[in-house]
Formats: sequence, structure tokens, C-alpha cells
Amino acid sequence: MESEFTKIFELVIAASLINNFVFTKFLGLCIFFGVSKRMETAVGMSITFTAVMMIGAAVSWIVFNFIMVPLDITFLQIIVFIGIIAGLVQASDTIMRKVAPALYYKLGIYLALISTNCIILAVPLENAKEHFTFIQSLAFGLGSGIGFALALIIMASIREKLELADVPVPFRGLPMAFVVTGLIALAFTGFSGLITL
Repeated sequence: MESEFTKIFELVIAASLINNFVFTKFLGLCIFFGVSKRMETAVGMSITFTAVMMIGAAVSWIVFNFIMVPLDITFLQIIVFIGIIAGLVQASDTIMRKVAPALYYKLGIYLALISTNCIILAVPLENAKEHFTFIQSLAFGLGSGIGFALALIIMASIREKLELADVPVPFRGLPMAFVVTGLIALAFTGFSGLITL
């Protein structure tokens, strides 16, 4: 029988590489395309996104298992999870405004969009559906955050290089970003079947 550590490790790897929300499920593309123009904003959003995702997974797990399940109100999980995530995003918004105001202004509207991002909401919904333990929920949140960070950083590095390349006029900007995203998604399919959960 596999150990708990092995299960947690597999969850992190599966969420970040094999079932990457951006490249295999095509979730969170609004923030992905908006923030991946510069490496600085991609790294800042990656850290914020991963922190909100992990804290959101933990708080959502506690609320779901200790309040919603005993009261038999699990049908309200989407509304409750959005409320939890919105509160966490507001807190991270305030903290970032005080700690890193330059990054706060560079992220702009995308920071507020975290609260309605489908990846952020998918993590607690998946945790509830799969009946993960608290530690497994944290691992899944961490893996999903790492996967999103990986996607942002890969894309930002490519887009910065593309600014110096001689790209045909019709492909400049967003069209080339879509082409590159498709190619990266094809590369990520190579991870499929690596771990079977």
C-alpha cells in the first residue's frame, strides 16, 4: 500500500504537470494571457495566485467538512467557495498594495479577477468531489498553484523573446500567444499517463 507521502507527491505532480489547469483543461486563460507579457508580473501573480489557492483550499475544506456537510447544505458550495475566495483576494489585494505597490499597479485589474478565476474555484470543488483529506487538499492546491506559475513563467519568457523576433504582422501580439500556448499544451500532453490517480 502506498504511503501518504507518495499520495501527496503524486497529487502535486499530477496537478502541476499532468492535469495542468491551463494547458490541459484550458482554465484561467484570461489572467494567463493578460499577465504573461512580462516576467515580473508573471512571477508576482504566480506567488499571489499560489498563496490564495492554497489558503482557499484549506479554508474551503474546513468550511465544507465542518459546516456544510453536517448542515447538509453542500448544494451551496459554489456560492460559499466564491465568498471565501473573494475574501482572500481582498486580503491579498490590501497586503500587496502595502507591501509591493509597484507590483500591485502592474497587476492592475487581474489581481481582482483572481476571485472569479475558474482555477481558483476548481480547486475547492475538486477537493470536495474527490473527498481529499486536509493535507491532500493543501497538496492539490499547491500543485495547481505550481502548475499555473509554471504556465505563466514559461509563457512570459517566450513572449519576452518574441518581442525581439521578426514575427509576421498578422501574428504579432495575441495571435502568436495563442499559437505558442497551443504548442506548449501539446508538449504538456507528453506528461499524460505519467501517474495514474
